[in-house]
Amino acid sequence: MAGEAHLSKSSRKFDPIVLPGARSLIFELCVSISAPSRYKFQQSKALAAITMALWMEAGSEPKTEKELADLVAISALKESTAFELKELGNEYVKKGKKHYSDAIDCYTRAINQNALSDAEQSILCSNRAHVNLLLGNYRRALQDAEDAIKLNPSNVKALYRAAKASVFLNLLAEAKGLCEKGLQHSSSNEELKKLARHIDIQKSEMERRDAEVSKAVSTAKTIVSAFETRGLKIAKPMYQELTGLRKPTLDKNNILHWAVLLLYPEACAGVCLSKRDILQYLLEGTAASHVEDFGDEESASARSSTKGSISQEDVPGWVKINEKTTLYNVLKEPSFVVPGLPVFWVVSRNSSFYKDFKSGNWSPPELA
Repeated sequence: MAGEAHLSKSSRKFDPIVLPGARSLIFELCVSISAPSRYKFQQSKALAAITMALWMEAGSEPKTEKELADLVAISALKESTAFELKELGNEYVKKGKKHYSDAIDCYTRAINQNALSDAEQSILCSNRAHVNLLLGNYRRALQDAEDAIKLNPSNVKALYRAAKASVFLNLLAEAKGLCEKGLQHSSSNEELKKLARHIDIQKSEMERRDAEVSKAVSTAKTIVSAFETRGLKIAKPMYQELTGLRKPTLDKNNILHWAVLLLYPEACAGVCLSKRDILQYLLEGTAASHVEDFGDEESASARSSTKGSISQEDVPGWVKINEKTTLYNVLKEPSFVVPGLPVFWVVSRNSSFYKDFKSGNWSPPELA
């Protein structure tokens, strides 16, 4: 049973106290048998010292010089094991990606020995952060690097690796702060300087994108407001394979400008879009095309979607337009719904097709 040792039947039994770390040390010693020759220890002497520790009673202190020497030997062995595991981990890193998991295992076992100084433990954590960065485990890399910094705030490599992991996690402000701390300890460090410049570029790019998104959303909301003021009804865009991403614009004089599609010929009828849907249509193809939260537009969109509905019966199949009529007068007609952009079908009254068109025996073809 784990945690117990038993003498022969003729001897008395008792529960020994396992010295913290003794079991892991036995494991490392067993592993070392198959490790390179430089990684082997004097197993017989080490196991003898550990065996003594396993039989010590709870709360007892070493009573003889031999017992004290054995405990010191165990501590030294744990320290030696940690250093050997560190070196083995470094070798695995040099061997390439196939051995990165082995390197992490070695660094982890070395850390778990808890036998080294804070500075040395910091190096182990930083080394593991390095391998996690190489593997793309950025959250783990950041945690390892932060642990290394806690143990040794002046560990420049740990600061660099924490900053690099933060960049991959898009934590740019934190990354810049880590670079600045690193440069305080090593002002000539080129890697930190290069990373700091890269962070500045990324921050500027992010601020530029945020400004573009904000401007696009603001512009779209202004156009929606112009639609409402003019009493225009907007439906789902049609024939975008012909119109592309063309959309109405509003100039500084509050004048709406439309691209107009002329087809031969078409009918337009349907249900008006909500304010939210119109905003999404206007933002399509802009920097804000991914935006879903429009703030106060949410509740307004629900009201707009029901208020602007038009039944099929309300809309005539065709509405004849005088070519001299202004576009505004056409669009403001209660029965006219704009399918993204105004669509007009042009038909010659002198053609044989005109009768079929007016009688309703013709329907628009599907565009490929």
